[in-house]
Amino acid sequence: MFDNLCMIDLSVPLEHLAASEPMPAEVHYVRHDQEGLAQMQEFFGVRSEDLVYSGGQGWAIEEIRAITHTGTHVDAPYHYGAISGGQPARTIDQVPLEWCFAPGVVLDFRQKAAGTEITVEDLDTALRRIEYELKPLDIVLLQTGADKRLGSADYFAQPGLGREGVLWLTERGVRVIGIDAYTLDRPFANMVADYRRTGDGRYIWPAHFAGLTREYCQIEKLANLDQIPRPHGFFVSCLPIKIAAASAGWCRAVAFVPRD
Repeated sequence: MFDNLCMIDLSVPLEHLAASEPMPAEVHYVRHDQEGLAQMQEFFGVRSEDLVYSGGQGWAIEEIRAITHTGTHVDAPYHYGAISGGQPARTIDQVPLEWCFAPGVVLDFRQKAAGTEITVEDLDTALRRIEYELKPLDIVLLQTGADKRLGSADYFAQPGLGREGVLWLTERGVRVIGIDAYTLDRPFANMVADYRRTGDGRYIWPAHFAGLTREYCQIEKLANLDQIPRPHGFFVSCLPIKIAAASAGWCRAVAFVPRD
């Protein structure tokens, strides 16, 4: 089945104290010749010289302290609020698997300035440019180019969707929207600046809060959308880690592209 497909990694790593994370993960590495050896000695009651196969080495383990929104991850409807579309919002362990393995569509917005909104007109124009009509359960991937600045302060300079754009996509049956940037919304600084200028709270988190009206998931912190050689005609897998009652789950997002 997969003989004629190439796989493209669309994920960024979950790493220790990443510069691109306002709330970064902490990763404690248990090494083979240190804590890993001591743990094996305690578990099995052996001396290091008894570990013949490994030459006296123990195992390696990592202990991670992180929010579920670090690295490439899928946001569940529950992230946006307790109610979605008039029903209890689904947590990440309740998100249908068919939402997370479906045809993908890349829409290129690298020309959009940082801090600006990707509008309904922008979405419609991008679809017409690639001569594609959205189908239910398509996974729409928004390409901003921000992933090329991962690890720098400029990573957070990106365009983002608004409420109208999210509702326009979900009205067409889209249930997963991804972006190769920190957030699906515009940057926090731009939303705050508009709120302070106008006093209008509708500038705060409008794309996320659109999920209160119509349920959908996001994939945030994608990467390598430029490596997908076609704007459609491929599949995306973004199956999230099944964390009970959680608002998000880490995922290894992958594009499955047919070989020409």
